[in-house]
Amino acid sequence: MPHLTPSRRLRRTPYSEKVEAAGVRAYTVYNHMLLPTVFRDLEEDYHHLKESVQIWDVSVQRQVELRGPDAQRLLQMLTPRDLQGMLPGRCAYVPIVDETGGMLNDPVALKLSADRWWISLADSDLLYWVKGIAYGYRLEVLIDEPPVYPLAVQGPRAEDLLARVFGEEVRRVRFFRFGWFDFRGRDLLVARSGYSKQGGFEIYPEGWELGRPLWEALEAAGTDLGVRAGCPNGIERVESGLLSYGNDMTDDNTPHECGLGRFCDTQRAAGCIGRDALLRVEKDGPVQQVRPVAIGGDPVPPCDRFWTVRGARGEPVGRIGSAAWSPDFRTNVAIGMIRLTHWDPGTRLEVETPDGPRPAEVQDRFWY
Repeated sequence: MPHLTPSRRLRRTPYSEKVEAAGVRAYTVYNHMLLPTVFRDLEEDYHHLKESVQIWDVSVQRQVELRGPDAQRLLQMLTPRDLQGMLPGRCAYVPIVDETGGMLNDPVALKLSADRWWISLADSDLLYWVKGIAYGYRLEVLIDEPPVYPLAVQGPRAEDLLARVFGEEVRRVRFFRFGWFDFRGRDLLVARSGYSKQGGFEIYPEGWELGRPLWEALEAAGTDLGVRAGCPNGIERVESGLLSYGNDMTDDNTPHECGLGRFCDTQRAAGCIGRDALLRVEKDGPVQQVRPVAIGGDPVPPCDRFWTVRGARGEPVGRIGSAAWSPDFRTNVAIGMIRLTHWDPGTRLEVETPDGPRPAEVQDRFWY
């Protein structure tokens, strides 16, 4: 496969040297940065994530900072999730939509104070949309991308590792909450969150200088826990039903189509730009929706484009956005966008893979 040519457009991170020294074998491009995707091999990384603890360079989760009197008003304009009662120290999964109700991003919002928020992005240039909305409505808010370089610690032993570095108090941080913890005389934001279902935390250092010392402190503290470098794992992600923006959904999809209707409070989130469109979706219901799909046969190849899903008569009824062979469940697991006529559990389908058509079946839930 051709190599990527390095340039300043593919920004390095404070952890790049540690990632390279750990033997990273593959990257993808995400928010104009390199995101590791494989270290030893996909299956070995997968088993290690489920059994031990990994350190992930997730600096690609760029932060859009909103600061000023209209910060919360602006964020409420972007999302149909009601933010009225959200307190500082909490995180919230916030679908971001345009005026048609189409998904622009599915980030996590962190409320640092009453007038300061971070939007921790998935892969899209949301910064420009946010700036445009703020300028168009003449809002009193400052918007920028601060030099924050998130580091994730994921896996069943993550809490023990964090307690060794930040103290026992870190165990008290609840899911989708965060606290401030001292590291070398600096307060670091530590949230119980992350892009896996194995449990863990995300740390948000501001600036470059603490990156390497933080990585090395975690590495040294976790030797007996089996800690090593890792990354979001494509198999575990699909098993868990964790959606990937640009793969499983695009701006052509509404939150309801993506199975995110529970994060839409359109009756109360009156300021949301896409509210009217989403009210119509709520009234009529989506005509397609994300569903877990098991695909038969040998391990499927990488899903680098949408795979057409067909019904019993050969008619197109959806698409597969992500798929992988699951060693634990001994089947090909997949995330599909399936039409309502064919989305019931047990419905038999056919998926057009690069290796030819495969039998498939809609599942009643994701695997993990």
